[in-house]
Parts: sequence; C-alpha cells; structure tokens
Amino acid sequence: FFLSLKLESNTKGKLQKQICQVVLDHFEKQYTAELGDAWSSVRDVLTSPWCWQHALLLNRFSRCPGLESSLAEQGFHPAFPAPLPYLPAAFRCYIRTAPGRFPAQKHQPGKLKDYYLLNAASLLPVLALEVKDGEDVLDLCAAPGGKSVAILQCACPGHFHCNEYDELRSRWLEQTIESFIPGALINLVMVSKLDGRQIGDLQPEFYDKVLVDAPCSNDRSWLFSADPQQAVLRLMQRKELSSLQVQLLRSAIKALRPGGSLVYSTCTLSKAENSDVVDLILNSCRNVMPVDMSDMARGVSQEFTFLSGMQQHELLVLPEKGRAWGPMYVAKLKKTSST
Repeated sequence: FFLSLKLESNTKGKLQKQICQVVLDHFEKQYTAELGDAWSSVRDVLTSPWCWQHALLLNRFSRCPGLESSLAEQGFHPAFPAPLPYLPAAFRCYIRTAPGRFPAQKHQPGKLKDYYLLNAASLLPVLALEVKDGEDVLDLCAAPGGKSVAILQCACPGHFHCNEYDELRSRWLEQTIESFIPGALINLVMVSKLDGRQIGDLQPEFYDKVLVDAPCSNDRSWLFSADPQQAVLRLMQRKELSSLQVQLLRSAIKALRPGGSLVYSTCTLSKAENSDVVDLILNSCRNVMPVDMSDMARGVSQEFTFLSGMQQHELLVLPEKGRAWGPMYVAKLKKTSST
C-alpha cells in the first residue's frame, strides 16, 4: 500500500491563497523592527505556501511495514540525526527538504493512524520538555493534539492531563488522541475543558512537567485571513493575547511541583507574545528560573534556523526556503520552590 503512495502535488497554482494585505502591512512594520534583516527571507516563506514543508511523526503504537522504506524512496530522511540531550528511541520523525505534503490519513473509529503530519518545529517544545515514564504531565492548551501525541511517542506518563477550553477544539483533541493511542493507554489520558488559567488553583503542585503551547497570533494562518474585517479585529485583539499568556503561565507554575519544569511555546514571531511574556514571569516569580536549552539548539541546528541573539533558555525558529519550519518560539523554565 505504502509503495503506491505519492506525494500530493503542491504546485503554486493549487495552493494559491489570497494574502491579507492589512495583516501583511502590520507584520511588515512590526517584524522589520523586531527581526531586522531576517524578516525579508522569513516573509518570502510565509507568503509562499507552495514552498512549505510537512514532517511525518510516526506512531509507535501502529507499526506499519513498508512505510519507512516508502518515505525513503520519496526523499524523506529521519529528522534529528545529531545526538540530543533527550531523544527517545521510539520517537521517529521524517522530513525532506523539498516542499510537498504526504497524504493525510482520515479518522476511522477503532483504527489507529500510522503517522501525524505537522510542522517539524512544533516537536521542539516536546523534546525540550523531556518527559520520562511515570511522570505526571499537563498539556495546558492541547488542541488539536499534535504535541499530546508527540509526548506519548516519547514516554508513558503516570498521569497525562490534556486540557482544551474551546468546545470545538476539545472534540478535535479527543478525536486525535483516539486516532493515535491504543485503548489500553487511553485511560492514562484525561481530557478536560477547563479554563487553563484556573488549573493551577484546582490542582496545585500536581505535575512534574507542564507544556503551555499558548493561544497566540498564528502568523502563518493570519496572513491568509479570508475576511479582512476579521483580520482587523484579530490585529486589534492581538494586544490582549500577552495578558492571557502570562495568566496561563502563572497557572502552569502553580500546577508544577517544586523541581518540575515547564515549556512555553507559540507559533508566532511576536516578541510581545514570546520573550516579553517569559521575561515578565522570570522578573515577577521568585520561584522560577530559566533552563539552558543551548545543547538542544546545537543538536537540531541542521534542521532549523534560529534567530540569533536569543537568551539560552529560549529559541525562535525562523522559516527559510528548504527549511520552512516555524515560526516556533520555545522557552524552558524550572520551579525551584513552593513560594
């Protein structure tokens, strides 16, 4: 079956989308100031969907003979070949430099999918979290579920809490977990629809690891907003996102046990939603300290382009042609004590 799979055609014509000029103008002003010369090449990738790439995260719970050889025939190779501080043997991801999208698998109740299509940079927060077997883990803003699935490719948590406040996205999350995780392990996973800002008070110091993949201004999708009025509204509401992100982080810190670690991530280039949010937390929470991620950054530098000048506890993936991954911001923090 897999020998007959062919990459879907990603011609420029097929994927032609209408760029929303009001968003592009806003990004042009903001990111020229924040990214300097790097913005020009990033803009070229973000506005050219036909050059975007997709990675395949293989599902360790669904062994599929022939899949990996089929991927190799079509130019895919394993991601993360260099030694990393944390890379479980069961964690298998395939990428290729050429654009193109492998066929997606449809959800079939009772049947596990063999792979998850995703932006390879979205795996970095999971690798930074370094989940071990038996740990209690919280994915605070879990939908659509790609990072939750990736965590379960790495380890078997003692308790895995996947939370998504939005009703529609929560159903999407439940379907994703059902598609990738066997029934015997499903009872390890608790899916909730709580306000993430309240979980820290509801479950104080309960978790060893917390992932906060926060709601953010998604640069890739916002550039192609079909409704200009919706785009204007989004840009107006953008200023409020950092406040929500700080509240989610404070809740996550409360939910962490002393000694536990937290990874904060977004899929935006915006400094206000990235470094500024993390700096505010570090400056206001005495029981939180930054964690150096430079070893991981060096280990994945073959696959990703990072913005220079970042601090050691954070990294920002910049899309470029041939390595069109990101944007993805990742920061790692550790809780030192209860107060």
